[in-house]
Amino acid sequence: MLELSIPDMSCGHCVATVTKAVKALDADATVTADLASRSVSIETRAEPKAIAEALAEEGYPASPK
Repeated sequence: MLELSIPDMSCGHCVATVTKAVKALDADATVTADLASRSVSIETRAEPKAIAEALAEEGYPASPK
């Protein structure tokens, strides 16, 4: 499981964008967001670097939690 901190994630639209970016790399991924802590847990077969790059491209830079 990949756990990331995404400081700029603050609303439902943000969660949807983050989820869409992850699912574009792995359609079977499971994304669980926690807005209160501005973090996500991701079950995926995609490489962590690819996930981080996809999130950054969408305007949501992430760092390991």
